[in-house]
Amino acid sequence: MTSDRNTARVAGTLFITATAASILSSPFLEPINASNYLVSVSANGNQVMVGAFFAIIGAAASASIAISLYPVVRRYSEGLALGAVGFRLIEGTLYLVGVTSLVSLLALSQEFVKAGAPDQSYFQTLGVSLLAGYHWASYVGGALAFSLGALMYYYVFYQTKLVPRWLSGWGLVGAALCAVSTILVMFAVVAPLSTPQVVVNLPIAVQEMVLAVWLIVKGFNPSVIASEPHVGS
Repeated sequence: MTSDRNTARVAGTLFITATAASILSSPFLEPINASNYLVSVSANGNQVMVGAFFAIIGAAASASIAISLYPVVRRYSEGLALGAVGFRLIEGTLYLVGVTSLVSLLALSQEFVKAGAPDQSYFQTLGVSLLAGYHWASYVGGALAFSLGALMYYYVFYQTKLVPRWLSGWGLVGAALCAVSTILVMFAVVAPLSTPQVVVNLPIAVQEMVLAVWLIVKGFNPSVIASEPHVGS
C-alpha cells in the first residue's frame, strides 16, 4: 500500500513536471515563429537553447509517466500497461527528435547570418525542412503517441476505478480530442499552436493537472488496491 502511494505521488509529480516544462519552453521558442526565423533564431540563440532545455525536461518527464504507473496498471491489464509505456516512450523520443531539429536550426541560422544573410535557396530549404521536422515530431508524432498511451491507462483507470470515474472519463475524452487535433494538424486543417488547436487540447491539459493533484493528495482508490487484481492483456 505504501509503495502504491509513493507511485501515485511520483506519477502526479511527473504530470506536473511535463506540463510545466512544456509551457515554460513555449515563450523561449518564439523566435522560430518569426517570419525571418533564420535571423531571429540566430539573434536569440541562448533563448532558443533555454527553450530546448525545457523541452528535453518535458520529454523525459512525459516518457516517465507511464513507466511510473506501470507497476500499478499492469496488475489490471499488462498489455495496456506495456502499450502505454511503449507509446509514451515513443512520445518522449519524438520530442527529443524535435529538439534535435531546433538545435540544428540554430546552427543553420548562425551560418546564415555569418554568411551575410545571402539570398541562397538552400538555406531557406534547409530551414523549412528543419522547422517542419520540429513541428511534425512535436505536434504530430509526439502528440499522437501521447494520445494513444494516455487512452490506454485512462481506460484501465475507468474500468477499475483506481481514480474517480469522472476524472478518468474526462481523461479519455481529453486524450481522444488531442488525437483529433493531431490529425487536423497532420492534414494542415489547423496550424500547430493555433487557437483552435490549443482550445481542443485544453481539456486534457486541465485534466492532467487535476489528476496530478489527485494522485499526490489522495493517491489510488485504496479499496481497489486492497482487492485482488485481475491481470490480463
